[in-house]
Amino acid sequence: MTAMVPPRHLVLRSPAQRVALRLPLRALVILALLTTALIVLTVLSLATGSYGVAPGEVWETLRGMTVSRAIDNVVWEFRFPRTLAAALVGAMMALSGAVLQNATRNSLADPSLVGVSQGAALAVVTMTVLFPAFSGGLRPWIAFAGSILVALAVRSLSHTSQGGSAIRFILMGIGLSAFISSITSALLTYGEIDRAMTALSWLAGSINAASWTDVRTLAGWTAVLLPSLLLTSRAMSAMQFGDATALGLGAPVALTRNLQLAIAVGFAAIATSVVGPLGFVGLIAPHAARRLAPAGMGLHLLLTGALGALLVLFADLVGRAAFAPVQIPAGLITAVVGVPVFVVLLIRSRPANAS
Repeated sequence: MTAMVPPRHLVLRSPAQRVALRLPLRALVILALLTTALIVLTVLSLATGSYGVAPGEVWETLRGMTVSRAIDNVVWEFRFPRTLAAALVGAMMALSGAVLQNATRNSLADPSLVGVSQGAALAVVTMTVLFPAFSGGLRPWIAFAGSILVALAVRSLSHTSQGGSAIRFILMGIGLSAFISSITSALLTYGEIDRAMTALSWLAGSINAASWTDVRTLAGWTAVLLPSLLLTSRAMSAMQFGDATALGLGAPVALTRNLQLAIAVGFAAIATSVVGPLGFVGLIAPHAARRLAPAGMGLHLLLTGALGALLVLFADLVGRAAFAPVQIPAGLITAVVGVPVFVVLLIRSRPANAS
C-alpha cells in the first residue's frame, strides 16, 4: 500500500505494516534522472569511437539484430564491456568514498587521498613487475590485501589517546600515500621495461582495455558488497550523530565501523585492481549527492553510486572523444576535475577562527 504524507515525501508500507519507508520525493526524482542520464550516456559511449556507429544501429544491435558483423564486434566485444566497466568502477569508487567519510566522520576522506587506492596499486604493481607468472585471477585478492593493510595503518597512526582527528587522518593518509607512491615509482624505474610499461599503463586509470571478464569481476563483487552496505545503512545513519548517540540508539558502533572499513576497502581495491587508480571520484560523488538531494543514508548511497558511475563514464567518454584518435585515461580526467573540488572543500572545512 502506498500513501503520500507529507507532500514532499513518499511513504511505502509492507502489507502487514511491519516495514515502512519514508522517502523524499526530490531524491527519488533525482535518482530517476541520474538513471536516465546513465542510459543516454551509455548509448553515446557505445556509438562513439574511431568506428562510427549511429545510435539507432546501437539500439538494433543491443536488441540482438545484426546490422553488420563489424558493428556487432565493435559494440559487443569492445565498447559494451568498456562502458559497463566504467559505470561499475565509478559506482564502486564513489561508494567507497561515501563509506569512508561516514566511518571516519571526515568529509575529505577518499580512497585515493588516504592511501587505500595506492595500497592496492602497490600490491598489483609488485605482482606485475616482480611476479608476472602469477595468475590475473589473484589480482583482486592481492589488491584487497594491499588496501586493507594501508587502511589499518592510517587508522592506527591517526588515532591518539584523545581519539581521532579529521585533519590528522587526512595528513597521515597523504603522507603514507606519498611513501607508497615512491615505492611504486622505484619498482617501475628498476623493473624490466616491458613489465614496467604494462604497470604504468594500468596506473594511469585507463578503461580502454576492459573486457567481459573484468565486468564479471566488478559485477560479482558489487552484488556481494552493495547489499551488505545497504544492510548497515540504519546504523550508519545513527553514527552520523556521534558514537555516544549511536550507542544510545542501539547501533553496534564498533562492528559497523569495522564492517564499513572492510566494505570501503573492498570497493576501492576491486575497482583499482581492474582499471587502476581513479582519483577523487569518492570525494566528489558523495558531496554532489548530498547537495542535489538530501536523503536518508540508504537512498544517499544509491544517489552516490549513480553519480560516481555517471562521472567515470563521462570522463571515459571525454577522454576517448576529445582528442581522438589519442585516448586520455579516465583517471587523468577525474584528477583534473577533482583537485579543484578538494581545494574548495579543504578551504570550507577550516575552522572560522583559523588564520
